Amino acid sequence: MKELSLHILDIAQNSIAAGCTLLELSLTEREGLLTQVIADDGRGMSPDFLAAVTDPFTTTRTTRKIGLGLPLLRLAAEQTGGGLSIGSTVGVGTTVTACFRTDHIDCPPLGDMAGTVAALVQGAPGIETVYTHSTGRGAFTFDTREIRAVLGPDVSLAEPEVFRWMREYIGEQEETI
Repeated sequence: MKELSLHILDIAQNSIAAGCTLLELSLTEREGLLTQVIADDGRGMSPDFLAAVTDPFTTTRTTRKIGLGLPLLRLAAEQTGGGLSIGSTVGVGTTVTACFRTDHIDCPPLGDMAGTVAALVQGAPGIETVYTHSTGRGAFTFDTREIRAVLGPDVSLAEPEVFRWMREYIGEQEETI
């Protein structure tokens, strides 16, 4: 994957498939290090599965026997001098943390986080999604619980108008930091 936002999209889709009700995405940029955290309250993984989850031939899919999301994320992080860690507890959830050295020539660009977050929300409107991005210039948080409180119960977060607004709003916030 050519952009980190696509890695985030892929791992977040795993969280959604694991039955999460809360998805937390966090990006922290400090002193040449980008840390991305994807945390969920989904089913979690057994210790045996967790130990093998970065093997491309370990997957929960039944349609194919290869899962490349986590192995490719690990490779991308390690190529920059960073790394990947995964914590998971059955019945509690999973946290995937990837660190990238942003000054390394092999560090992929962040990509379209506004489009990624908006697409995740539109594709799974029943899941609460919290996106936080922090840099040395500032920080912001996008929280679907706040959006629901403003829109009320009759407006779905999957509506095209809501998607467009979310993408524009997150993009504007990204520009300020």
